[in-house]
Amino acid sequence: MKSSATRKAPGKPFELLLDQRVIHRRIEELGRQITTDYAGQIPVLIGVLKGCVIFMADLIREIKLPVELEFVSAASYRKGIRREEDVVVGGGIAIPLEGRHVLIVEGVVDSGRTVSMVLEKVRKMEPASVEVVTLLDKPGSHRTKLDVKYKGFSVGNEFVIGFGLDNTQQYRNLPFVGRLLDR
Repeated sequence: MKSSATRKAPGKPFELLLDQRVIHRRIEELGRQITTDYAGQIPVLIGVLKGCVIFMADLIREIKLPVELEFVSAASYRKGIRREEDVVVGGGIAIPLEGRHVLIVEGVVDSGRTVSMVLEKVRKMEPASVEVVTLLDKPGSHRTKLDVKYKGFSVGNEFVIGFGLDNTQQYRNLPFVGRLLDR
């Protein structure tokens, strides 16, 4: 639900892309799909901090199965003139994953490099399966081959805020997703 009206987040103008009602309806659908796909299982959801927090909290309430939760932090560092990114995944995964069904939960998949590094770390722990769940996917920005099985919405290559997503650690608490107009 894109709005052409320009609004203002505290201090910065933005365009509303997805309102709270539309987001919650889609999260309910994702929860039902995951419940169906993992019936009889106890999946492990691994949230990639910090952008996943609001989405993941709402998602787990819509999954009608027992789940286990884990979190990792991941940071991208830009280096050099070519703006290459190095991704560092921090935080140990304490839950044994061997033979388990794992869902990696992201707020947004942009280049795909961060989630690819988390996937690599998780696959070394020999899960039965591993899939990616994201609120927002930017398929036009992917720099790696990536299959996102569960996605809330596809968006363009624009800078988005709200619903856990930030600009310099601000705007995560907004109950909607907007496109920042003035960075």
